[in-house]
Amino acid sequence: MDEKNGQLRKGWTTGACATAAAKAAYTALLGGAFPDPVEVTLPGGQRPAFVLATTARKDGAARAGVVKDAGDDPDVTHGALVLATVRRGAPGSGVTFRAGEGVGTVTRAGLPIPPGEPAINPVPRKMMREALGEVAAVHGVPCDVAVEIGVQNGKALAAKTLNGRLGIVGGLSILGTTGIVVPYSCAAWIHAIHRGVDVARAAGLTHVAASTGSTSERAVQALYGLPEMALIDMGDFVGGTLKYVKLHPVPRVTIAGGMGKMTKLAQGLLDLHSKRGSVDLEALAALSRRAGGSAELAARIEGANTAAEAFEHAGAENIPLGDEVARAGQETALRVVAGKPVAVEVVVFDRQGQLVGRAPFTHAGPPR
Repeated sequence: MDEKNGQLRKGWTTGACATAAAKAAYTALLGGAFPDPVEVTLPGGQRPAFVLATTARKDGAARAGVVKDAGDDPDVTHGALVLATVRRGAPGSGVTFRAGEGVGTVTRAGLPIPPGEPAINPVPRKMMREALGEVAAVHGVPCDVAVEIGVQNGKALAAKTLNGRLGIVGGLSILGTTGIVVPYSCAAWIHAIHRGVDVARAAGLTHVAASTGSTSERAVQALYGLPEMALIDMGDFVGGTLKYVKLHPVPRVTIAGGMGKMTKLAQGLLDLHSKRGSVDLEALAALSRRAGGSAELAARIEGANTAAEAFEHAGAENIPLGDEVARAGQETALRVVAGKPVAVEVVVFDRQGQLVGRAPFTHAGPPR
């Protein structure tokens, strides 16, 4: 807690820590000293500096480590040592990635990274490529480098996550979309949601969009050209958002989210956090049948690893599963705001922010 202003303290993602460690190691590999602290550029343009916890050189490789500080977030990886070992790569190879000890390997389809690859997500990979590119440019060499990312005790920490269920074996995932960890606090987050609705109403806005994450928020903003004041970062708290809107109505409310989160809403869940419930693939299969899908498609969806994979199966047969998920999610939402002058729309986006499902604005009926 920041004692000066009473705000929860933000932290850094494993992706940001890995980027800092990799940049420091590559700088040392190219003949310089380990920069300590080392600055990196986050996707939002911020340039935080990270203190190195460990450094080493051996057999043509350099290694650096950063202890993850998750701020006030109850993150399982808070305090973990994130390590990056870098070696020169083959000419023209660019930046390649390996899973070191404590970092998992993807074994199933349906995740952002294909099977066989280390579980280092796309944004951390991009951050590392850019940071290493900066170092290579300073030294006037091609950025051909092999990067191995590890996390001390990562395999044990991964047992506390959903990685095993997702087919990520051997350790943790290196995650992050902004580089910044926002503390997970129900009270603080719901308070922010309430204030966001209040501000929109005070400004006379008649349409707000509540999103589960940054990708869906950017996508729905682009869809409607909404001002920033109309955007509500609801995270997993769709129920808290809708209950507040029922007490403080806004004429039009768009609920926006990814395939997994909106599938949970379609199941009737109002708290979309993974601890509150998981995607029910049998229910998703039933929705595919409702959308006109075959029994064979339903069987493939029931056997899928993730909601994203299920959507891929449906898309291959041109079955509008996204629209059906959106309609079922809309039914859940309308039950919450029933009897109030609120029209609700649900939109579903994929990981790239492409619209894959929509239930157009419908007014809530009388309370049930």
